[in-house]
Amino acid sequence: MMDFRVGFGYDSHRFAPDRPLVIGGIVIPYELGLAAHSDGDVLIHAVCDALLGAAGLKDIGTYFPDNDPAWKNVDSTKLLTKVVELVSEKGWKINNLDCTLILEKPKMKPHIDAIVNKLSELLGVESDRVAVKAKTNEKMGFTGAGEGIAAVAAVSLVR
Repeated sequence: MMDFRVGFGYDSHRFAPDRPLVIGGIVIPYELGLAAHSDGDVLIHAVCDALLGAAGLKDIGTYFPDNDPAWKNVDSTKLLTKVVELVSEKGWKINNLDCTLILEKPKMKPHIDAIVNKLSELLGVESDRVAVKAKTNEKMGFTGAGEGIAAVAAVSLVR
């Protein structure tokens, strides 16, 4: 019988001025970035928690606490690289990733392919094993009001 696991991750950040907007390891041209201790990459943070959960590990804040100066303004791709190592050390291989960004602006369609390619590179999987979608929240809640971005991610691991 195949050893198979699924993990789910969620993250959200509010918009902030004077910061670059980084999503999925890609800098997105926009007038606002995301408030966070790190670079605020909401998508990568959700992916990290999905991977950690599937592998039976603790959450992202355990490994990269927001009160540790070592992680101040860090490029979140470094966090994901470390998480992939932790998952691999537990004997797991990434099967696939499916994630959704929830935001009103900016429009993500022009950036999806670049994000998919970046994530597949960071995860060490073929790009057809990574899905990234973007949805609005139909003007409801904090994302619908344009106050920030949320992301959800589901990952499957095999041994």
